[in-house]
Amino acid sequence: MASGIVIVNQFERLVVLKWGKFVGSRPPGFHFLMPIIYSGRKIDLREQVDRVATQKYITKDNVVVDMDFVLYYRVVPDQAEKAILDVVDHRLAVRSQAVAELRSIIGNITLAEALSERERIQGQLQVSLDENTGRWGVKVQGIAINEIDPPQGVKSAMEREKSAAAIKTADITESEGQRQSAINRAEGEKQASILEAEGQRQSEILEAEGDRQAAILRAEGFSTALDRINQVASTVEAKTMSLQYFDVLKELGSSPATKFVFPMEFTSMLQPFLNFASGKSNQGNGQNGSS
Repeated sequence: MASGIVIVNQFERLVVLKWGKFVGSRPPGFHFLMPIIYSGRKIDLREQVDRVATQKYITKDNVVVDMDFVLYYRVVPDQAEKAILDVVDHRLAVRSQAVAELRSIIGNITLAEALSERERIQGQLQVSLDENTGRWGVKVQGIAINEIDPPQGVKSAMEREKSAAAIKTADITESEGQRQSAINRAEGEKQASILEAEGQRQSEILEAEGDRQAAILRAEGFSTALDRINQVASTVEAKTMSLQYFDVLKELGSSPATKFVFPMEFTSMLQPFLNFASGKSNQGNGQNGSS
């Protein structure tokens, strides 16, 4: 600067003052500024990573927690002069603004919300910073909260609560499993009983159907047999039947029995033979008389 020769890197901008008054910014490259009349200051446009040390924050339920976070921000190229003209140290300004905004956010939520909604906190903090850092020509790119550490007593209580909740969940899960298992067993037994009853019913139906078919077949067989007997009997002559009776009498005579019971139809069956025998006798007598 004393010689008036200035080299501006690709990631920088040169803010130029004439007699202490802003006259514009210069792009990267070689520049010559008249000493004494002109002065300049280079500003880094690269994204800055600034880790904010651990601070104590008080939640809505009056719990003190330790938190640290990281800021990602950069100077907007078209507004680089604001980072020089409107604030003494834009890095310190952004860091301090972030701590103040985070205290306000944490103070409006409980410890449980702070522990479970980290992403929401980061989003709120970034929005709040964007509303304030624009006047310095700075754009916040992102925020990452590293750790939220409550006091040891609170952590112990939270661990006990978590353990109790885990035990409760396990008991509920186990009881629900037993309940579902009992339901499944009862449903299985019900289905088995239904299937067994249905099988028994089908078996009885089939058995009854078999008995019915067998009875029908036996009746048809008996009817057929009677028809056959009737057909055969209708073709047998009375003489043939009488001969059958005589055969029966012959067999009865050979038995040791001394009493026999004959049906009334027996005499009618013998009548043809008696008539036949009587006719033969009359013919013989006639022949003898004629001779």
